Amino acid sequence: MAGDSRASANAAAVLRAVLEHGPVARSGIPPVCGLSPAAVSRQTTGLLRSGLLRELPGPGGGLGRPLVPLDLNTGAVSGPVTAALHIGVPASTFGLVDLRGQVLARRALPHHGLDPATLPQAIARQLRAFLDEYDTGRPLLGLGAALGGWVRPDEGTVVRHEALGWRDRPLAAELSDALGLPVRLDNHARAVAAAEILFGHPDARRSLVHLFVGNVVDAAFGIEGTVHQGPGAAAGDVAHLPVPGSRTPCPCGRTGCLQATASDTALGAEAVRLGIVPEPSVSLLVDAAATGDPRADRLLRERARNVGRAAALLLDVFNPAVLVIAELSSLLHEGYLEEIREAAAATKNAAPAPPAPRIVTPHAGPAVLPCAAATVLLDPLFRDPARLT
Repeated sequence: MAGDSRASANAAAVLRAVLEHGPVARSGIPPVCGLSPAAVSRQTTGLLRSGLLRELPGPGGGLGRPLVPLDLNTGAVSGPVTAALHIGVPASTFGLVDLRGQVLARRALPHHGLDPATLPQAIARQLRAFLDEYDTGRPLLGLGAALGGWVRPDEGTVVRHEALGWRDRPLAAELSDALGLPVRLDNHARAVAAAEILFGHPDARRSLVHLFVGNVVDAAFGIEGTVHQGPGAAAGDVAHLPVPGSRTPCPCGRTGCLQATASDTALGAEAVRLGIVPEPSVSLLVDAAATGDPRADRLLRERARNVGRAAALLLDVFNPAVLVIAELSSLLHEGYLEEIREAAAATKNAAPAPPAPRIVTPHAGPAVLPCAAATVLLDPLFRDPARLT
């Protein structure tokens, strides 16, 4: 077993080196992964055989062909892909993602009229049709799935999702049975954090906090390349984090809680009340602001300031190298991200570094959800490539 563990660790070191530095010649891998040339040669042979790496056209070399570039196998014919699923409250998002986290195809499935009790079955049917439509013969590794609420990834169970009314639901097993695929499941805030560590901002590998602001509001913390789960995988519940200055009533009986103040549900309801949009949709609100509606812009900027004040508290507590904000308006328009940064700076207390440069949006931009969901499956693969071989 010790030998197997060592080989898996070595294979992971080579795969991560190629992820971060590829295309790279074999001779360039030992200095960046700390293994001997002989160990690198053994591992690259296995990774090429498994299809995770590929040789690119390049100049010839001597013994061991040291100058032939290696890269992750993202080839259009043989490159493995991962199915991705994010389950939101108003809609689900499907994706097909390669080994570099690039989203090759995606589609939304609105939940209008779908019963939450039978939603997984409806999702599986539509996801199967999506995968069949985009099937080009490339190996399909499985499905990475993410959603809000309390999720236990080791069990594949949704412990609690308030908006969908789910309790102790074995969602991974349900999806796996319906699709005939291996499925890994996690909370979407942790999934975005893992995607940033694997594919995104280099400083995220040192430490990061991710704040997800949608219909569900939650967070994740990672340090030295690992996302913290906590006992029972319950870490990240920030729905009742206080927002400085907010007096919005919360169903918990208090005022100023983050979810009641800044969630998509709260923002959409306020936009309808003010007559800005006909239905409680943040996407419609963002569109209205983009077309010049000052009321929509004011509402989005107010939300951005509330998110920034909450972000300042997270910066004070964790002092991460990077704080990643996944919030629709700031993903699409830089001005709302600047509003978040300015509010955080004005609220900042303890941590010595200025907050603005450290507050960023996810590297995948509007494709953040399928990229993060795929990472639920890809991250374990990069940690132990033997699970595929």
